[in-house]
Amino acid sequence: MSNLDSNIEKLSGYLARFRDTGIQNRIAGEDRAGSAGIFQSTSPVDKSVICDVARGDETDIDSAAKAAAEAFPAWRDMSATERRRILLNVADAIEARAEEIALCECWDTGQTIRFMSKAALRGAENFRYFADQVVQARDGQHLKSPTLMNVTSRVPIGPVGVITPWNTPFMLSTWKIAPALAAGCTVVHKPAEDSPLTARLLVEIAEEAGLPPGVLNTVNGYGHDAGKALCEHKLIRAIAFVGESRTGSLIVKQGADTHKRNHLELGGKNPVIVFDDADLDRALDAVIFMIYSINGERCTSSSRLLVQDTIKEEFEAKLVERVNNIKVGHPLDPATEIGPLVTETHYNKVTSYFDIAKEDGATVAAGGVKVGDEGYFVRPTLFTNATNDMRIAREEIFGPVLTSIPFSTEDEALSIANDTEYGLTGYVWTNDLTRALRFTDKLEAGMIWVNSENVRHLPTPFGGVKASGIGRDGGDWSFDFYMEQKHVGFATGQHKIMRLGA
Repeated sequence: MSNLDSNIEKLSGYLARFRDTGIQNRIAGEDRAGSAGIFQSTSPVDKSVICDVARGDETDIDSAAKAAAEAFPAWRDMSATERRRILLNVADAIEARAEEIALCECWDTGQTIRFMSKAALRGAENFRYFADQVVQARDGQHLKSPTLMNVTSRVPIGPVGVITPWNTPFMLSTWKIAPALAAGCTVVHKPAEDSPLTARLLVEIAEEAGLPPGVLNTVNGYGHDAGKALCEHKLIRAIAFVGESRTGSLIVKQGADTHKRNHLELGGKNPVIVFDDADLDRALDAVIFMIYSINGERCTSSSRLLVQDTIKEEFEAKLVERVNNIKVGHPLDPATEIGPLVTETHYNKVTSYFDIAKEDGATVAAGGVKVGDEGYFVRPTLFTNATNDMRIAREEIFGPVLTSIPFSTEDEALSIANDTEYGLTGYVWTNDLTRALRFTDKLEAGMIWVNSENVRHLPTPFGGVKASGIGRDGGDWSFDFYMEQKHVGFATGQHKIMRLGA
């Protein structure tokens, strides 16, 4: 039996229970139907229906928010040692079911098994890392003056809402939920309606690992009803969101009346700048990896290639050769490098840029075509002879599509790179250290890598500027979001108090 056939057989066994019972909302440790009925989850691989999903609305969000609020005091007051133990149990349970998580994620989203097998394990790593930070999460400072002892500490903000996307849903859910739980918050999770399977797996894994009922609740549904209700609910103190920039703006508006704290991890149109003194073979590998892995459906993808004109022809020729060799196929085949796009709507959006590019005068150097009729497959695409004012250079396509733009000088490269509403990541390839320091200092991005692809370390801050987001995840930055600073001043002497009305 081939690896593909074996994976398909295993997946069928994992999906059997979803076909029989569908996916219910999970509130206060109980399965509940959706007040707005059901919707169907379909696979982008062959357009088949996976299962029915409970559709939640404001009624279900209200129940989940109340459950989170009721569970909050006990979870907040639980000893750090006990909370750490439970979160480590969750990490172990995720590792034990990593194959199930990865296969379900591939079928639900179209992502390939070569990447999702690692993403499932990354979810366990997220829980393990933040579990180990539990003890220090509330650490504060003691600042003494002659007459006062000033004590600062952090306390969990309360019940929070987490809204996650469809591109790598399990890993991104753990990236938000793990630090929230470690901080002592309770959570209402609204996963993307296009990828509900692994959100269900996460909440049941967490409860089986010992997470008390109501600490993590999951409500499926659409943004305009369930998502809106979560952002507006008065018991929810903060919203952590990963997704499109326009949706992020809407979330801020919806939470304004209840003074919500927001962390927004939004879109990008990220530049990778290749100077002619770079290690071109390594730069080529990194450029290809950062735009064509994860089906190009990643906020940190290097979707704009800025290449120095002295090496433009050589570099683009090598790109074309490599891009044409990328294997598009079934996501459960370990040899596949790009699977189908997540939904018909997204597929239509991405493929619409093939004609847009031609109309604007760009050259389709590779790809630019659909693949087959069974699922939502496209060839990885490279546009050349582009300028930064074209739509393909300004709009977030969020697919396996790269736009190459030439530059001649460092100043021109910097001007092109910063000429965007986004500012999530940047990638700079040069062997000139002085140039690298000078360029990165002026590049408008929250995260920059020099002579490297995106290598993400959990203690470092993750986030963007401009339309790419508000706030930072990672390490202590996550606790800054999920916790409030508290100051208490203790009088240690008889300092003079001004007397009024004596």
